[in-house]
Amino acid sequence: MKNYKENKLVIIASSTGGPKALQQVIPKLDQKLDAPVVVVQHMPKGFTASLSQRLDELSEVSVSEACDGDILKKGHVYIARGGLHMRIIKNKQGMLQIRETEEPPVNGLRPCANITFDSILSCPLDAIVCAVLTGMGADGCTGIEHLKEKHNIFTIAQNRETCVVYGMPKAIVEHDLADMILPLDEIGKAINMKTGVY
Repeated sequence: MKNYKENKLVIIASSTGGPKALQQVIPKLDQKLDAPVVVVQHMPKGFTASLSQRLDELSEVSVSEACDGDILKKGHVYIARGGLHMRIIKNKQGMLQIRETEEPPVNGLRPCANITFDSILSCPLDAIVCAVLTGMGADGCTGIEHLKEKHNIFTIAQNRETCVVYGMPKAIVEHDLADMILPLDEIGKAINMKTGVY
């Protein structure tokens, strides 16, 4: 992935064990990160606000619970609200914007990472960095497959040894979608490098 690209986006997907994993990834993101970050963590309604607040306290980058209509800004992390799907759209001004929806759960999940990944298929992005962390099931796998067909995408999978549940990253690895397999404590630095911070 070329580091001079302008329109970049980072997407992180996580589930079981994700809140603690995110506390090892998000605080390592550089405040000069040259991309917005969206996080889809499988959580029920009411829990993502406190997660966002905790991550914001621990991190150089700003972290907030996503709200419908938010314009994505570089160096800011948006946590999908529990109980809602998060889509990313291009608005009339050409900026990336969050759209929350109450579409039915997908495989029992809302938010679902595949919904978020699929939503950016038509967005004007030069480069996308995806990180798939600990979690049960395979959410994110089909979405990343679709993205790989249309976009310049770099995918990081958390390694088996540092996962609470080696499900979601395993699906990425088994479908040959992982460009890099890393222990949890190295993922933040890798995101910085792939978005041109270093």
